[in-house]
Amino acid sequence: MKAAFAALCGMLLLVLTAGSALALEVRTAILRIDYPELLPISRFDLKPDDLGFAGAVLANEDNQTTGSFLGMEFAVTERATTPEDADAALDAILAEGFDLLVVMARDGDVLRLADRAGDGVLVLNATARGSALRNDACRANLLHIAPSNAMVADAAVQFAMWKKWSRMALIHGSNPEDRALGESYKRAVAKFGGRLSETLEFEDTGGSRRTDTGHVLVQRQIPLFTQKMGRHDVVLAADASNVFGLYLPFHMSDPRPVMGSAGLRPVTFHPAHEAWGATQYQRRFERLSGRYVQEADYEVWLAIRVIGEAVIRTNAADAATLRDYILSDKFELAAFKGQKVNFRDWNGQLRQPLILYDSKITVSVSPQEGYLHQTSTLDTLGYDRPESTCTAFKENG
Repeated sequence: MKAAFAALCGMLLLVLTAGSALALEVRTAILRIDYPELLPISRFDLKPDDLGFAGAVLANEDNQTTGSFLGMEFAVTERATTPEDADAALDAILAEGFDLLVVMARDGDVLRLADRAGDGVLVLNATARGSALRNDACRANLLHIAPSNAMVADAAVQFAMWKKWSRMALIHGSNPEDRALGESYKRAVAKFGGRLSETLEFEDTGGSRRTDTGHVLVQRQIPLFTQKMGRHDVVLAADASNVFGLYLPFHMSDPRPVMGSAGLRPVTFHPAHEAWGATQYQRRFERLSGRYVQEADYEVWLAIRVIGEAVIRTNAADAATLRDYILSDKFELAAFKGQKVNFRDWNGQLRQPLILYDSKITVSVSPQEGYLHQTSTLDTLGYDRPESTCTAFKENG
């Protein structure tokens, strides 16, 4: 009897050993570049140390829940670096054999890192929103989780047009990223048949934006800055640099609703969003991190879940196989936003609804009712196939 039991235990051990030997290991690296920045206008917008990384941990748990039944082992490695050390950090990641990479960085750094990684590495852009990355500067190995500036602008302007606020004024900052966002808003207004009644540039003079007398100065400055604006229904704020946008509501000479970088903001996710099963996501994230979710957390969560879903469906972990599946019409992923999301095969952009958020609740979700499309209403946000100037995906399709 003892001999039979020992033999059975031995057989079980052999099965377990064989199973572990055959396990599919999926390793993803996350590279976050931390830039020197002034403190934000509001202390509510201070960045936590685990920004993005907390979303990755949660997504890895989600992947492992399913993967464990299929003999798969998911793991994420997190690296935070500076702009000066980013190339060395990437080289170290590549030396460790990673070919799946999620990047949290600004446009130029995302592009450079994708080129440095090479075609053998699948790079997922979690946070950079420049429209050029999806057009002339697109790369075949670079997929975009973050929405483009064009998608964000379209989401806001669609809502304004649905509300019949067709006369719009635009205020953009003076930094290059502000002007780029402003151009996206100009494009959106023209695209949806609105009228741009005024365009103003708010100059960033630098210095501290959080002082004891800051609100006093703003209370005088903003009304003076906006007092000569023409007739308009709504103001579009393009403040990617977080310099002035939050000060616009309640301070303008002619009080009007504000959308964009302040007031009603188009976001990928927010901590009060509870529809479509999002409550359980929020609670799990808060238990894990001890804080509320931020957009970057959700975007990194999406990136890791995209990889996990592709691995589970293909039973493969190499970058080429996963890229092909992710860009195919077979791929889809639940994202707690009312419909499953997938990718545009012409520029690698994730299609997704955008939530219009007023800092407390979800006010609406774009695409808005009535905006139709022959393929997907989500393609009413951002650059549609005929508008795209990306050629890398055609060459590598």
